[in-house]
Amino acid sequence: MKKRKELKRDKVAGTPAGIRESLKKATTEMLVLFLLERKPMYTYEMMQTIKLMSDGKISLTNLYIAIYRLEDFQFIRKDFEELSDENRTRIYFSITENGRLYLRRLIDEYREFTQAVDAPVQRNGIRATVCPS
Repeated sequence: MKKRKELKRDKVAGTPAGIRESLKKATTEMLVLFLLERKPMYTYEMMQTIKLMSDGKISLTNLYIAIYRLEDFQFIRKDFEELSDENRTRIYFSITENGRLYLRRLIDEYREFTQAVDAPVQRNGIRATVCPS
């Protein structure tokens, strides 16, 4: 019997949704750091802000793996906690100075890579077409 992760991967492999999932994974840390550079936020707030800022095109349902990784590398830190109206503890995270430096490097690498991918596509006149996702 296949594991849940394998089933999801099989479902999107070979489709435009497959590249979308890969791009989301590749850019999640950059997006989290980008938001935290502006102000401390809690995880659900980050997910909603990313969705809003991308006009609904990027929906991240679980940031915890990225949050824990960024925290382990000391790129972010727990800033403070507050109790919500629903009696839930919200943990706010903020970016560290090392996180700011890492974000700059991520953005530089992202831009360099996307430009390198875009160059031959543009040169060969390949145009995007509307595909069902």
